[in-house]
Amino acid sequence: MHGTLHEYSEEEDELSKVYDHVLMQRLIRYLKPYRLEVIMIMLVTVLATATRLAAPYLIKIAIDNHIRPRQLDGLKNIIGILVGLIVLEFFFAYIETFRLEMLGKKITYDLRNQVFSHLQKLEVGFFDRTPVGRLMTRVMGDITRLNELYAYGIITVFANLLTVFGIIGVMLQINWQLALATFVVFPIIFGITIVYQIYSRRAFRDQRKFLAQINSFLQESISGMTTIQLFTREQRNFKQFDQRNQEYFGASIRAIFYFSVFFPMIEVTAALATSVVIWYGCGQIIQNTLTFGTLIAFLQYAQRLFWPIRELSEKYTIFQNAMASSERVFDLLDSQPKIVDPAKLGARAKVQNKIAQPESVDPTTPGAIEFRHVWFTYNPDDYVLRDISFEIKAGEKVAIVGATGAGKTSIINLLCRFYEVNRGEILIDGQDIRMLQMGALRRQIGLIQQDIFLFSGNIENNISLKNPQISAQQVASVAKEVHLDHFVSQMPDRYQTEVKEGGSGLSVGQKQLVAFARALAHDPAILILDEATSSVDTETEQLIQDALARLMKDRTTIAIAHRLSTIQNADKILVMHRGQLQETGTHNELLHQRGLYYRLYQLQYKDQDVT
Repeated sequence: MHGTLHEYSEEEDELSKVYDHVLMQRLIRYLKPYRLEVIMIMLVTVLATATRLAAPYLIKIAIDNHIRPRQLDGLKNIIGILVGLIVLEFFFAYIETFRLEMLGKKITYDLRNQVFSHLQKLEVGFFDRTPVGRLMTRVMGDITRLNELYAYGIITVFANLLTVFGIIGVMLQINWQLALATFVVFPIIFGITIVYQIYSRRAFRDQRKFLAQINSFLQESISGMTTIQLFTREQRNFKQFDQRNQEYFGASIRAIFYFSVFFPMIEVTAALATSVVIWYGCGQIIQNTLTFGTLIAFLQYAQRLFWPIRELSEKYTIFQNAMASSERVFDLLDSQPKIVDPAKLGARAKVQNKIAQPESVDPTTPGAIEFRHVWFTYNPDDYVLRDISFEIKAGEKVAIVGATGAGKTSIINLLCRFYEVNRGEILIDGQDIRMLQMGALRRQIGLIQQDIFLFSGNIENNISLKNPQISAQQVASVAKEVHLDHFVSQMPDRYQTEVKEGGSGLSVGQKQLVAFARALAHDPAILILDEATSSVDTETEQLIQDALARLMKDRTTIAIAHRLSTIQNADKILVMHRGQLQETGTHNELLHQRGLYYRLYQLQYKDQDVT
C-alpha cells in the first residue's frame, strides 16, 4: 500500500490515479461472501438489458409490417408483448436496484466491523499520533463512499457496458451505415469526459481533504469546549472553523460547477447524435434504402445508448471517491499494530491463559514485578526512561514519585504494555510480559487514572463493563465494599441510573468510586493508581481513602502521587528524576538519606520538622 494512516500529514496525500488495479482487487474480495447474490443480480441485469433492447425492435416491426402497409393483424400481439416487456423491465429494475442497495449495505457493514475491530488492536501510541476526527472520517465517511461503489459502481458499470455494447451490436446489425453515422459523436464524448476528469479530480480531492480537517477540528473543539468558553475563545474558534468550512465550501462549489457543465454537454452531444440519425436516415428513406420503422428504432436506440453513457460518466465520480476512500481505509487496515501477542507461547504461559508462575513464587499471591535495565523513548533518541531496574514483591505497596516528566507514567504504560520497551525486560511473576497474551496480562492489572473515563450507559455497566461473568449481585457487592453504595442508594434508579457521556452529572469523587468498584469487580492481582486520589472533594475524602485501603488489600499496588503524605506507609518508594531511578527505600530511609526525596518532601512541608 501507500503508507500507513498515521504517516499522513494534515494535508491528505493526493490520489495517484482514478483506477488502481490493486485496490480494485481488494475491493472485489468483499464480494466473495455474496457471490450467489452477485450472480443473481448479474442474471437479472442481463434480462433487464434484453427487455430494453427488444422494445425498439418490436416498434420497428409494428411500423414496417403492420402500420405502414395497414396490416393490423398481429398488431395487438406486438402491443401486448411491448406492454409485457415494460412490466418485466420495471420488475427487473426493481430487483436489481433493491438487491444492489442491500449488497452495498452488507459489505459496508462488514467493512465497518473489520475497521473497528482493527482499531481496537492498535497500540495506544497510534491514537496519540492520529486525530480522532480523521479516524471518524475513515470509519463513517470513507466507508459510506464505498457503499456507493458496491451499490452503484461495480455491477452497475457491468450493466451499463452490457447495454452499450448490446445496443451497438443491434444497431450495426440493423443498418451499419446509419450506426456508424450515429457513432461519429463518440470522440466528442470521450474528449469532454477527459477534460471533466482532469478538472474535477482536484476538486474532489480538496473536498475530502477539507472535510477531514473539519471533522478533526470539530472533534477537538467539542472535547475542549470547557477550555474554549473559560478563555472566551469562541470567536477565534469560529473564525478557524469558518476558514476550514469556507475551503470545503469552495471545493464543493468547484465540483458542482464541473458537474453542471459536463452533463449538459453530454446532453447536447446526444442531441447532436439524434440530429445526425434524422438527417442521414431521412436521406436514406427518400432514396428508399431505409424503412421508416428502422429510423424510429434507431432514434430510440440512440436515446437508450446515451443513457448508460451518461451513467458511466457519473460513475467516474463514484470511482474517484471510492478509490480515494478505499486507499485510506486500506491504509488504516494495513497499519500493523506494533504491540502484538507472541506467535508461540511457552507451555507455562498457555495454561488456562494465565500468567505463568515461577516455582519460587507462591501461586496464591501472584503479582511480583521486575524491571531489568529498561530503556524507553516515545521519539527516537529522546529517552524518557534510562536503564531502569527495580523489583516489587507480590503483595507489596510501592509508590513512585518525582517531578512532572520524570517518567512515572511511562513506567505504568510499559507495565500495561501500552508501549513496548526499546531495551531491557519487564517481568511479572518471572515471565517476560512480551511472552504473555495481552489479554491475560491486562486481566491481571487494574489501572485507575486521575481522569476517570466512564462510558455512556448506566452505573452497573460502567462497573462490570458488560462482562457476563460479573453479575448484578457482584456489582452491588463491590460497590458496597468501596462505599459507592452510599451514593447509589440516593439515586432514583440506583445501579440503572443513566451515566451520560464522560460521566457528566457525577462528581469527581463519585467517578473515582465507580473506578474503584470496577477494579474490584475484575479482581486484578496488580493495582495501579496513577494520581488516582489527587482531585478529591473533601466530602468524600474519608470514604475514598477507606475504599482505597480495601481495594489495595492483598494486592501488589503501585501508586503514583504528587502528595507525599498519601504514600508514607508504602513498603517501598521509587524516586524518579529525568528518566532515571535515583533513590529507593521506605519513607523514613529516604528522609535520612537527605537526597532528592528529602528535598521534595521539604518543598511540600517546609514549615514542618522533617528531620
